Amino acid sequence: MPTKVETKTNELCQAILEQLQEGQVRKRIDTFMADADARSQYERLVSKGQALQEKQQNGQTLDPTEISAFEKDRDALLGNPVASGFLDAQEEMHDLQHSVQRFVSKTIELGRLPEADELAEGSCGHGCGCHGH
Repeated sequence: MPTKVETKTNELCQAILEQLQEGQVRKRIDTFMADADARSQYERLVSKGQALQEKQQNGQTLDPTEISAFEKDRDALLGNPVASGFLDAQEEMHDLQHSVQRFVSKTIELGRLPEADELAEGSCGHGCGCHGH
């Protein structure tokens, strides 16, 4: 027999799925995954971005031509409706996940449901990567 928390968690997950469905998040991701050209364009940009970041972290000077090429590829990716739909969907999923995690973390931290202003202050916890945002 499921506990009350398990039952409510299942209800929350069902509500999340419904919200993602309403925003057609899954459809935009599936459309992107089925588009080999958009995926390739995205993967090339990610690879270039990682190479530039590694170069910068190693103290090497970034060539303006490399930066310009990266920006051109980024603009082309953002101009692709399938890819930009995917990126938007990813952001929506991240924001939803972050919101739920923040609410649950604050509830546990405070021992009660948090107020709106308590959710807006600080970060969502250690190691989340959002400190200072």
